[in-house]
Amino acid sequence: MPGPQLTRRHFVAGSGVAAGAAVLSVGSGTARAAAGAPTTGREHGSSAAPLAELPLSDVTLLDSPFRANMRRTCAYLKAVDPDRLLHTFRTNAGLPSDAEPCGGWEAPDVQLRGHTTGHLLSGLAFAHANTGDEEYADKARHLVNALAECQRAAPAAGFTEGYLSAFPEQVFADLEAGGKPWAPYYTIHKIMAGLLDQYRLSGNRQALDVVRAMAGWVERRMAPLDDTQVRNVLRVEWGGMNEVLAALHLATGDAAALRTARRFDQEDLFAPLAAGRDELDGHHANTEIAKIVGAARLYDATGEERYRAIAAHFWDIVVNDHSYVIGGNSNQELFGPPGEIVSRLSEDTCENCNTYNMLKLGRRLFLHDPGNAAYMDHHEWALNNQLLGEQDPDSAHGFVTYYTGLWAGSQRQPKGGLGSAPGSYSGDYDNFSCDHGTGLEAHTKFADTIYFRTRGAGRAALYVNLYIPSEVRWRAQGVTLRQTGGGPDGRGPVRIAVTRGAARFRLKVRIPGWLADADRRLTARATVNGRAVDTSSAAPGSYLTIDRHWKTGDTVELTFPRALTWRPAPGNPHVGALSYGPLVLAGAYGTAASPTIPSLDRASVRQVRPGGTEFTATEVGGKVISLRPFHQIHHEHYNVYFATVPRPGRPRESARYLLTEGSGDAVADATGSHPAGRLTGGAAWTTGRDGHTAAVALDGINGHVALPPGLITGLAELTVSAWVRVDTQVNSARIFDLGYHKSTYLFLAARTGTGRPRAALKIAGMEGEDFVDADAPLPTGTWTHVALTVGDASGVLYVDGAEAGRNDAFVSSPLLLGATSRNYLGRSQNSTHPYLHGAVAGFRIHNRALPAADIAALARA
Repeated sequence: MPGPQLTRRHFVAGSGVAAGAAVLSVGSGTARAAAGAPTTGREHGSSAAPLAELPLSDVTLLDSPFRANMRRTCAYLKAVDPDRLLHTFRTNAGLPSDAEPCGGWEAPDVQLRGHTTGHLLSGLAFAHANTGDEEYADKARHLVNALAECQRAAPAAGFTEGYLSAFPEQVFADLEAGGKPWAPYYTIHKIMAGLLDQYRLSGNRQALDVVRAMAGWVERRMAPLDDTQVRNVLRVEWGGMNEVLAALHLATGDAAALRTARRFDQEDLFAPLAAGRDELDGHHANTEIAKIVGAARLYDATGEERYRAIAAHFWDIVVNDHSYVIGGNSNQELFGPPGEIVSRLSEDTCENCNTYNMLKLGRRLFLHDPGNAAYMDHHEWALNNQLLGEQDPDSAHGFVTYYTGLWAGSQRQPKGGLGSAPGSYSGDYDNFSCDHGTGLEAHTKFADTIYFRTRGAGRAALYVNLYIPSEVRWRAQGVTLRQTGGGPDGRGPVRIAVTRGAARFRLKVRIPGWLADADRRLTARATVNGRAVDTSSAAPGSYLTIDRHWKTGDTVELTFPRALTWRPAPGNPHVGALSYGPLVLAGAYGTAASPTIPSLDRASVRQVRPGGTEFTATEVGGKVISLRPFHQIHHEHYNVYFATVPRPGRPRESARYLLTEGSGDAVADATGSHPAGRLTGGAAWTTGRDGHTAAVALDGINGHVALPPGLITGLAELTVSAWVRVDTQVNSARIFDLGYHKSTYLFLAARTGTGRPRAALKIAGMEGEDFVDADAPLPTGTWTHVALTVGDASGVLYVDGAEAGRNDAFVSSPLLLGATSRNYLGRSQNSTHPYLHGAVAGFRIHNRALPAADIAALARA
């Protein structure tokens, strides 16, 4: 997440259509009230949270970029042909269908087919509940009726009673037997969740009948499984089966649903989280996030503290240790080690599903823990900077991207189908990825978290969590409040006015955590009817309470000053992003793609207009760029992360591991700047090149020297040198390799497929690597001095003090590597590569690219 790192107390990290229009829909108040009927009252068996959600029917979006996004998605909901999505359900159940099949993940030969129908049901439910427009309910009733028909036909098609899917039931038998089909329970979850949303939000009783029959089928499927079979089921992505079954229990009191939800408790994920550990490295992010949303729902259903602790710890580590500056997480859909961000930039960062589900998790946790405003700080940040921008504003149907790329030169562009470019938008019928599906939900439920209310005895309170122009009808208090002036691009103060009614209650308004992150402390200001309110008790990242008897005409005005803020990336303080208030800024590059992270002169940043959200800045080298809110940049290349080049320090040797200890397993840095390294695996002591001093022998099997992290942090140029004896020549064996993983490194290989040594530098998002090859092989069985200099866009390789190779077109810089976490002598970042067989000594790093004469002197020393 954006640096500095966040605490549990404090998180950080367009204009509307038809400006004169006040509301999204002209649906009647009667219809809107009826839509929320099934959710009135307390849920069955729930752990009583101090806060409650307000019905979507009682919150209306006003003009803002959020409302504009919702309009586009709602246009798609009305336009999409439900029979095309129903086609594979009907043919699977042996029913006739003459509809044209869909493409992408809904194609008849793709095993996730059917999942989008569940998302569509949820999106229709949210849109109907929020607007009262019966067209959404009518389309959903058609879908539910058709699904019920397919479910009734299941036994005749050879399936078990209650089964409902677009693919055969045999897939589940294969899964239980140890096969690895593509996520069958993931799809079942989406269908069940959509049906349950139709019941809860639109009052569709037939949807409840269908989902209860599906839950019965799941229970009969899971109940007889032994431990091995359950493990087989849980090792394949299963979405939020625990979430939907717990939610069904909460909605109906169905004890069997709760019992079945617990069958999905995955202890190899839950146990480390319950113990407060972070073992997420290498896990598929959205697979795990959905399970943890289920854990939070199980806490709602059972009140068991362990479920809450699991969910809260997971949210905390993902937001603080695994997230990018825009609030999203994952690279190529996987979590990495905590705190590694720049080394994991690509066009495949920040899968949008992940962020949607993290917001679901955070809001559930906040309902139980309203003292922790960090949940809502993250909600605001991720909405403004990722989810709002995932949608194409030029698309009448609200097409969205799968990932939000953050490598230099990424872009969001029209459009592709299955297997298309990472930043391309979805389409009407040729894509249907998971992010297409969650987009149908995310952009129809912006109203669900703006306001919460307290429940139970005591003075009633209304929480204002998000600053999105809207109107809320608080029926229990008989008042209506209207919020204007907010939104991500809003200028001036936020105004919250009582437009109808009178009552005594506490208004609790969030003081954003981002106020504390500017270079200078920013202070929120508040007035009621023009008179100042003392805000000293409400620090950034908390709520200000205004307790009074409110009446029509009363107005609260909130001013949240914005300032330009530099947010260093975790793991590399010389790379970061700029934000302005709650907005991450990005450089707009048009058709010019950046080959690497550009360097920015931070002192050059200027605001175009006072109070505006557009800036200009100058790159090192003189190029002037436009900086705009990230969510506004579409159809062109952009950069979110920038490097800042530090002032040159005095020339020095920044690390010196002579490797002459001769005993033990520790090797010291003679400069005193870094901790000791360790001989690891089969590494042992041997006689050095002079026949007297020691060196480290490497067995070519597992022996290597593990050096501490951070050896090259902050170096815009460097020299790395060592003495090496290569006893066996094998391709890809490393003399040194400083990096994070097999896609981010600075290495020198003793030999490659060319038969010669190669040095290379790469950051994960680069298309290729910067490299320089030597002009001849290294000798075998002889001590040789090798050195690499990198600086001023050049890489030079030296062997025995003489230049052996040069590349004057280096794209990247060692500055971008930052605090490399895995630094080795004799071992590669890539575990498939061989270890070096030979010996090594005299490993040194200098903080500048040494001239040839100095390299020659090192080789003679």
